[in-house]
Formats: sequence, C-alpha cells, structure tokens
Amino acid sequence: MSGYIFKTANSTSELQAVHNLNYRTFVEEIPQHPPNSKRTLIDRFDRENTYIIASKGQTLVGMVAVRGQRPFSLDEKLGGLDDFLPSHKKLCEIRLLSVEKAHRNGFVFKGLMNEVLRHADEQSYDLAVISGTVRQLKLYRHMGFVPFGRLVGKEEALFQPMYLSRQTFYNRLCDMASDVNQATGSSPLNFLPGPVRIKENVKRAFSATPISHRSELFKDHLSSIKSRLSELTGSKYSEVMLGSGTLANDAIAWQLKQLNRPGLVLTSGEFGDRLIDHARRASLDIQVVEMQADDLERRDSFNRILQRYPETDWLWTVHCETSTGVMIDLPMVSSLCSKKGVKLCIDAISTFGLMPLDLRSVYFASAVSGKAVGGYPGLAIVFYSHALEVSHHGIPRYLDLSAYVENNGVPYTHSSNLVDALDEALKSYPAAMDFAELEKRSAWLRNELTGMGCEIISPVENNSPAVVTISLPETINSRSFGDKLADNGFLLSYQSGYLLSRNRIQICMMGDIKQKNLQQLVGHMRTHMDVAQ
Repeated sequence: MSGYIFKTANSTSELQAVHNLNYRTFVEEIPQHPPNSKRTLIDRFDRENTYIIASKGQTLVGMVAVRGQRPFSLDEKLGGLDDFLPSHKKLCEIRLLSVEKAHRNGFVFKGLMNEVLRHADEQSYDLAVISGTVRQLKLYRHMGFVPFGRLVGKEEALFQPMYLSRQTFYNRLCDMASDVNQATGSSPLNFLPGPVRIKENVKRAFSATPISHRSELFKDHLSSIKSRLSELTGSKYSEVMLGSGTLANDAIAWQLKQLNRPGLVLTSGEFGDRLIDHARRASLDIQVVEMQADDLERRDSFNRILQRYPETDWLWTVHCETSTGVMIDLPMVSSLCSKKGVKLCIDAISTFGLMPLDLRSVYFASAVSGKAVGGYPGLAIVFYSHALEVSHHGIPRYLDLSAYVENNGVPYTHSSNLVDALDEALKSYPAAMDFAELEKRSAWLRNELTGMGCEIISPVENNSPAVVTISLPETINSRSFGDKLADNGFLLSYQSGYLLSRNRIQICMMGDIKQKNLQQLVGHMRTHMDVAQ
C-alpha cells in the first residue's frame, strides 16, 4: 500500500510544514518569491485558505490550498475574471499545488485532488479557477482545466489562468484512478463483503471461449459442479441460476408458497428484513420475529419462539446477518427444527465458502458464486435436500426451480464463463480458507479496534470472524471516514442506507486478507480517528 494520508491541515505543526513546502516550491523551485533566511513562506491569504495535505509517516509530502473568498489572486492579475467563465453558482480558487519531487508518482496528486473534490462538495463549489504554471500545462489539460485569458506572473514564473467544472473534475479523477493503478501496479485492499478480489486462475477460467448452454459439454460440466456443491455442504441437490442472491431467495420464497402453510421469518438486521420483503412479495403467510444478537445462539430463545407459534411449518432466517456480523448457531437451530418438524430455510450467502457448512437437514439454502467462494458475482445457488414436486402453478417462469429439475439444470440461457470461474474457485475450497487463522486475525482486529475506542456491534461469541461492524462516535461521520479510507486504498463497506443511517462501517475478510493488510488498515483508521476527534 501507499502509506499516504490525505486530510485537511489543522494543527500548528501541519501548518508550519505547509509554509516550509510552500517556500521550497515557490521560492527555490519556481522563483515566484524572493528567498529569506527562515526558509518559510506564509501565503498572504493564509487565514482564508483551506489546506489539503498529503503525509507519509510524519512527513508532509504534498499540499494544495482552496479559497472561496473574493477577490481571488486571479481577480488582481486578470481584469474582468467573470467575463471569461461559464455559468456557475459558486466559485473557488485552487492555489499552491505542490508535491515533493520524490513523491510525484501520480498517487499523491490524485489523493490531493480527491480531497479537493470532497471539500468542494461540502462548500457547494461548482467551478474552480487556477493559475497553472506553464511547466505543468499538460497535466492541467489532462485533468480537464480550460485555459483562458493571457499569461500572468513574471517571465521566470509564468502562469496560465484556467477553470474547471465540478463534473469534469469528477470524471477526470475517475479516469486518473485507473491510470494510477495501471502505472503503479497498485490496487486497493478489499475489505468489502463482496465482490472479493479475484485470483488469477479464476480470471483465466472466466476468460475461456464461451460455449453454448445447450451443449452436452456444458451440461456435463454444470452437473459435475453441482455434485461438488453437494460434497461441500451435504445437501442432496442444488440449482445454479444466472443471477444474484436476491434471485435465489425469490426462488425459495415461491417454493415455500407452494406449501400453503404458515411460517416464521426471523430478523436481526438488514438482510433479515430483506427476507421479510421476499416473503411478503410472494404473499406468504408469515409471522415476523425480531431477535437480539444475544438470542441467536441460545437454544431456549428459539425453543420459545417455536412454542409460541405451534402451527408454523417452516422457519426462514439469515445464517450470518451481514449488516452486523451476527450468526445463528446453525447446528443447534437445525437440530431443534428437526425435532419440532419445522422446515429450516437459511440465507447462507455470507457463509458459503467461508466456513464448513452442513446443510443436510436444511430445507432450502441460498448462496452465490461471489463473496467468500472467490468466483465472479452473477450465479445464484439454491441448495435443497428433498425431491421437488414438478409444479408450475403460479410461479414466475424464471423463479421456478422445478423447471431447472426438468431440464438438467439448464432451462434458460446460462453463462459458461461464470460457471468455469466458479468451478476454478471451488477447486481451492476448503483448503484456501484456513478458518482457524481467520478467527485468530478477527480476534486481533477486534482487540485493536476496542483499544481505539470503537464500539463493535456484535458479541464475539456468535459473530462471524469475517465481518466486524463498528459504530463510530458522533464526532466522526461514517461516509466521510469511509471515503478517506477509500482514498488511501482501503475499501470498506459503509455506503448502504442501513449502515449510513446508523453511522457504521464494516471490515469484512471474505477474500484473501493477510495480517499485514489488517495492520495497515488499523494504522490508517487510528490516524483518521485521531484527526476527526
């Protein structure tokens, strides 16, 4: 990882470092100002400037100043500034862009500009002007700056007035992110619940020449994958559908509808709430039970629920509630449901491929090809351990699992590329996932976060080691915090409405996450939290 921190300067030491870099750049490198014995240069608009800085360790390596108060320096250098500009609502001036020579790698520049864009959003700036040094006109044009007016400054330090709209700025930063990654060979560290980082062997499998889903070769291949899925889970049958986990859960909902019997849907978070929505859209006869995290591993809690609803025929719940990381005790719930004659259905989307799963007593379970399995998103998997009755009554065509049974798993168009990638990903499971090592890293992470004063939502006793959900203090905005970490190359989950409304972020270890990656993440989190508080 880059190790750079991008933020707004606010401490005395940071501001002094800004003045020192300002001197090195605009006195020693670009002779715009006369030298002085203190080797420091305080800008005349210092009190009105917002300084965006880049640091590595304790060293400031880059900066840029943003100011929205007129008159600008360009107002003084160039008469009639507004006559040159397109229509806008709120204008700012970007000045004093400087990066130390040893760090002019593109990454620092992009990070500074990302912070400028965020600041512009906060202040509602939609147009920026800049005096671009003629030494870097190619760079400014590449960013989308439009030159106007005459050159300003003196002969040894000439500048070109330029402007840039917010939308152009945003579009070019997206392009630059790709350019930087390609040039430096770097890529963000992925702590998302999905999609995960795709390994090279899976990428090669996905890139194979596609074959017809009607061919015997494809059908044989799919059949072998379904056998492998049964070996991994103990489930007798599975269907692999072209779609997401939402499709798998919809297919389960419509199978439950065929039972014409009342059921229970348990929820403890966002994805349990989604199961409720699946059930209601299929007009299922349901009772909804909201459960606290502590109850999800207690046999007596589930026993009381089943006793409260003696007529229930089936129970549908999430194995791992991804929004919090809380898990049910699947062997316990499965055993209890079997004794009570209740059909257990689970959403195993965030646990399949992550840990050993025994689905022998599970009526239906949903999973996907992405997430912990390590394949590409795009395949929905439904596990079941009973023979399906072939009945097309009232079931939407694409959701009808019996159609898959009748057609050897391929009733409609399928993707040989996604299937090939899933096959390759499954070859390394379960050897690729050392569950004990994952638990060890998760315990280390929870300890570090607790030491930083973070509130971890779920108790360690029934928490997935791959999902750690943190509630941030009121002084720290989860969106801004997540954006800053993303700018520094750490992709976390925080953008869903559920998480944003609760000021939470998530660290997920569904993919290939090493201990050193966690240490890098924690170091950046600690720095940003210290700054915010």
